Amino acid sequence: IWHTQGSGKTFTMITIARRLIEDPLFENPTVLMLVDRNELQAQLFANLAATLGIGHIEVAQSKNHLRELLRVDTRGLIVSLIHKFDDMPLNLNTRDNIFVLVDEAHRSTGADLGNYLMGALPNATFIGFTGTPIDRTAHGKGTFKVFGQDDPPHGYLDKYSIAESITDGTTVPLFYSLAPNELRVDRETLEKEFWNLVEAEGVSEVEELNRVLEKAVTLKNMLKNPDRIRSVAAYVAHHFTTTIEPMGFKAFLVAVDREACALYKEALDAYLDSAYTRVVISPGTNDKELLKKHYMSEDEEDEVRKNFRNPQALPKILIVTEKLLTGFDAPVLYCMYLDKPMRDHVLLQAIARVNRPYEDEEGRKKPGGFVLDFVGIFENLEKALAFDSQDVERVIEHLDVVKARFAELIARAREAYLPVCAVGEADRAAEAALEYFRDDDRRQEFYSFFRELEGAYEIISPDPWLRPYVDDYHRLADLYSLLRAAYESRDPLRRELARKTAELVREHTRQGLIEQVVDVFEVTPETLAEIAAANQPDAVKVINLVRVITRLVQTQGHAAPYLISIGERAELIAEAFRSGQQTAKVTLGRLRQLIEEINTAEKERAARDISPAAFTVLYLLKRGGLPATQAEEATQQVEEVFNAYPAWTTSEAQGRHVRREMYRILGRFLADKVAEVVKDIMRILRRNGNGN
Repeated sequence: IWHTQGSGKTFTMITIARRLIEDPLFENPTVLMLVDRNELQAQLFANLAATLGIGHIEVAQSKNHLRELLRVDTRGLIVSLIHKFDDMPLNLNTRDNIFVLVDEAHRSTGADLGNYLMGALPNATFIGFTGTPIDRTAHGKGTFKVFGQDDPPHGYLDKYSIAESITDGTTVPLFYSLAPNELRVDRETLEKEFWNLVEAEGVSEVEELNRVLEKAVTLKNMLKNPDRIRSVAAYVAHHFTTTIEPMGFKAFLVAVDREACALYKEALDAYLDSAYTRVVISPGTNDKELLKKHYMSEDEEDEVRKNFRNPQALPKILIVTEKLLTGFDAPVLYCMYLDKPMRDHVLLQAIARVNRPYEDEEGRKKPGGFVLDFVGIFENLEKALAFDSQDVERVIEHLDVVKARFAELIARAREAYLPVCAVGEADRAAEAALEYFRDDDRRQEFYSFFRELEGAYEIISPDPWLRPYVDDYHRLADLYSLLRAAYESRDPLRRELARKTAELVREHTRQGLIEQVVDVFEVTPETLAEIAAANQPDAVKVINLVRVITRLVQTQGHAAPYLISIGERAELIAEAFRSGQQTAKVTLGRLRQLIEEINTAEKERAARDISPAAFTVLYLLKRGGLPATQAEEATQQVEEVFNAYPAWTTSEAQGRHVRREMYRILGRFLADKVAEVVKDIMRILRRNGNGN
């Protein structure tokens, strides 16, 4: 079963385990779940703990413990590291309702481990799981023979490809760019000491790759040349602070070995605050002080990992060579600075660290993942990824693909959208745009268009290539902000825009369309005079008034619940304008009436010594047509009921009493309208949580 990395493979394994255990067809089976790394095992347990329905779970603590669990015929779920099968005896358990779920099957059952596993459980059913496709090498063909048919096109029980996961949004697309030529290693040396080595083909583990690179003496010396380290560090620091950090994301720097990690840390500290970067490596024998000073305890490393996942916390760049390249998920990770030769499974697993979807608290989404290649790996994708082409379709694309798409979208905008607001002064342009985009389908189409354009801009910027497009892009960002403010019942907050786009709009000197919609009015007796004097189209005045009323309800609705009713009426008026049911002039007139109503009500509220809830009742009764004297008499009686049942807005029992009493009191005044008015009063005061 190949489910591409980041698409929920672990949950698939857990679901299959649960189904096997629960289904009577399998007669109380043993399900053995095997993982090949402690980190993955910990991740698995976290998911298992949150999964309901799995009964007895045993965790194999040692080889002897696993052997005993199988010998005594343990049923239910057993979780173990694959390595605990080393030297396992033959025919330890010969039942045929044993199901072995093997994670990262393309590498877990290699060499003797697979023989020990299958010899110990000769009649078991083996289901292999992988996050990367099976490669075209002899080793890959062997994986199909172990777990399926030996004909690769039919060897998968189920396949969820990279292209499918991107389409579904379970992963984000990946893009790459090559570092400048002078920073990349010599091509001839790369060919001789890496690409042309047979033992480098189909590598599935970082440890295996490291053994290959140990022999590449000249290549490693090039990669760790002190002058090159300093130059690459300077480039990374500048790229991160100008391109990645403004997006709110984080990065990995993948160095060729542990020593290179330490050297990069020292070099980067010359350009970035030292807290920006941390080295995450395993300790080794006979390490020099250069490496020892980067050792971390388990708790310290857990804290670093936790902080890295937090967008607001330091560090922002982790320097790694082996650790964290598998099994570590940090959705805020966007960029990988790749300075280690990689290929096949190891390369796919590494770059998949940056393919996790992410959306921040303000709704900004990660547009993709990005790899900046300092080695030259992606100069030859065919060599880098020895898989069937359909399996690695869309795995990673050059940044030029994004640029081409951006140019294509701008060309479309120049024909379809920019002419709409190219009608002279900003006020006329705003009015023309608002009129043109009244149609909801037309607006939604533009929103979808702009979000794709904005995602491409975030990936590309800053880049001199953008210069011919910047002015047009800014106009489109202006237009997007204007429409969101006008038609989506919310302020044109900068969080509507991705970070680099928001910065562009904020710093641009040209007055934009959105400047026609500004926070200049408060609800005061002078508000209407200010609006009348403003040199703005009626449509823009409508937007400003709706925003003023909306903000008033948000900030003062708790102290004055009657404003909630006015806010609801303002939204209905605005919706009639948005949908084209009434003109801007008519809408403006109705909103002016609401402003006058607010000012009148506020004067009356200031003059009366009654609770906010009681004033809301009085306001709604008068609004319903009840004469002032009757409204005041009814309000006084209703307020006494509120005082008798102070928790009525949250207590169902007290709420029933209040409803019954209001029906009794108001029924004498309202007759056939009583149900509607009582429902309205209770709804508004409960929404506000204010019954006093």
